[in-house]
Amino acid sequence: MPHPLPALIVVDVQRAFDEWEAAGKRRNNPHAVARIADLLAAFRARGAPIFHIRHEGTKSNSTFLPSRSGYAVKDEAREQGGEVVIVKRVNSAFIGTDLETRLRTDNIATLVICGATTNHCVETTTRMAGNLGFDAQLVRDATWTFDRVGPDGETHSAEEIHAMTLTNLNGEFARIVTANEVIASLAALRQ
Repeated sequence: MPHPLPALIVVDVQRAFDEWEAAGKRRNNPHAVARIADLLAAFRARGAPIFHIRHEGTKSNSTFLPSRSGYAVKDEAREQGGEVVIVKRVNSAFIGTDLETRLRTDNIATLVICGATTNHCVETTTRMAGNLGFDAQLVRDATWTFDRVGPDGETHSAEEIHAMTLTNLNGEFARIVTANEVIASLAALRQ
């Protein structure tokens, strides 16, 4: 029988992204971490499952190496006692980890996905969740990304990249939702 509550999947809310910003990279959704904190509070209040995904860099210059300050989780998203932490080394939280096994063992069918960045680890994890048959919900205001330069040299804004990623995932791999919608639906679920 499926688990009555969704699981919150919090992807890579780590200080490396603050360091990127401090170095001049421009991002969208400045309130995303506050929305993630809201989601964590709501899931904790309901006793719903929470999985914290942490990225561990593998290249010597990675800001996500465990020996570097960027590996640490931002205070607002830090795990609490009993909450699962899964370390990944690629974009998808499902590759090289036991995330899928844990979800299947607990009969969790619905995943609420948030974190960073929209078009990398969040997108890859969301696509795989959809492909694996989970009911994936991506929280549009609880994820963010950065401006990027394309292969043609053209700069694409974080807002454009975020919007296109959500557009690509919508209906095909996930339902795109807001933090308030998730919190309201969680409150309405019977236990």
